[in-house]
Amino acid sequence: MNHITDIKGGFTLNNGVKMPYFGLGVYLSKEGQEVINAVKWALEEGYRHIDTAAIYENEAGVGEGIRESGVPREEVFLVSKVWNSDQGYDSAIKAFEASLERLGTDYLDLYLIHWPVKGKYRETWRALETLYNEKRVKAIGVSNFLSHHLEDLLDQASIVPMVNQMEFHPYLVQKDLLGFCKEKDIQYEAWSPLMQGNVFEVELLKELAKKYQKSIAQIVLRWDLQKGVITIPKSSKRNRIAENASIFDFSLSEDDISRLDKLDRHQRFGPDPDTFDF
Repeated sequence: MNHITDIKGGFTLNNGVKMPYFGLGVYLSKEGQEVINAVKWALEEGYRHIDTAAIYENEAGVGEGIRESGVPREEVFLVSKVWNSDQGYDSAIKAFEASLERLGTDYLDLYLIHWPVKGKYRETWRALETLYNEKRVKAIGVSNFLSHHLEDLLDQASIVPMVNQMEFHPYLVQKDLLGFCKEKDIQYEAWSPLMQGNVFEVELLKELAKKYQKSIAQIVLRWDLQKGVITIPKSSKRNRIAENASIFDFSLSEDDISRLDKLDRHQRFGPDPDTFDF
């Protein structure tokens, strides 16, 4: 994976769609000017992948940012997610339509089930399959699905999810889940790659930042990509958006990648998909 040298590059999903391996997450970016600016700055820096969700309540601003950027819609890989209270067949389709309307677009590049709501995610997946078959979305996937959720879904799905977006960082590698997704050809994607800011306290990362003359954030994001994991660091600050993107001019050695892998301690900074209160 040392050949990752272009911010606009991507990994090919199991249906042949190319998904940019680096993007901007807009969780916690406020609706209105804050998120509009973040999206415009990211697109100016060369980002071509924007990840939002209905629950973030900033889809309208994301759509506005894309339009104001002057980058053609078809060049932007746009992702949103169906929230837990909208799960179920009919309600997921309605939620998708509402997201499109807020974003001001007539299709999405990727639509995800945000969390595996027990007793509902199978029906929700059926809705996503319908949207995919109707060509209203180019790829469909899930978020926060552990192996047992995926096995249950695959048991009745007619389409294998193209993506699984998970909490992923040096303290939560989930090697078995990574392996399971690889085996099923489900692309892994990281949310919270910077451990909600906690990466800055990790000694090994401080050491590697010095060694490679890069920031701690840049080391972690590069590690993601070299592990074949799509990453979407979130920020609404212009300098941070630019800094996060400056990871295509160096590579981590295999040895340093495995040292980072060994930091794994199964520690979450976000909710646990098995105990999350839906």
